[in-house]
Amino acid sequence: MKDFALGIKKSIPVGIAYLAVSFAFGVMAVSGITPLMATIISLTNLTSSGQFAGVRLIFEAASYIEIAITVFLINLRYSLMSISLSQKLDETIPSWKKMIFGFGITDELYAIAISEEKRRLSSAYMFGLMILPIVGWTLGTLLGSISSTLFSDRIVEALNLALYAMFIAIIVPDAKRSIGVFIVIIVSIALSCVFEYVPYVSNINPGLKIIIPTITATLVGAIFFPKKFEEEETCDV
Repeated sequence: MKDFALGIKKSIPVGIAYLAVSFAFGVMAVSGITPLMATIISLTNLTSSGQFAGVRLIFEAASYIEIAITVFLINLRYSLMSISLSQKLDETIPSWKKMIFGFGITDELYAIAISEEKRRLSSAYMFGLMILPIVGWTLGTLLGSISSTLFSDRIVEALNLALYAMFIAIIVPDAKRSIGVFIVIIVSIALSCVFEYVPYVSNINPGLKIIIPTITATLVGAIFFPKKFEEEETCDV
């Protein structure tokens, strides 16, 4: 219970931010689908960029294959995060629980979990970490979709900034403590800017714009700043 409570405590800011961001998604989504469909999408996907991109393609009557490939490429980074995070999990955790954790991994939850120092993560901690963000993301979508007519476009755009502000708040403390984390962040930012603003390169698939910087920054961190457990503390499962 101690690990479960710790996971919930650390996920409170994420859950609140997800409530605001998914509210914006709900407002946007109901311009082409029903509130129920929007809510189910959030409950079963838990990915901001993938959902926004997927719903926009639905609005444009894109083919199923195009939607599937685009969302797959955008969300492929979660596979990399899951592989990385699996190295920090308690070795006694069964595979079926790890699959659940893989479903619940997001950029922010990965940043929180991977920053835990010198101990293996228990299943109780991971479940606690996931609950509020999943509830916040799903509830926010529902509330946004059923109250979409009450807010202006500018307010909705402002809500989208909450996710970026929260992610910055998560990574800055670790960047101050670790030169490796700082360099990985700088590499990610630099490559993201290249794929966003450099002519020709900026025209590639949006999913690749996320995947290439992610893989490159991850390799830089793994090769030049490998993580070593000096002292492992196994938590109760």
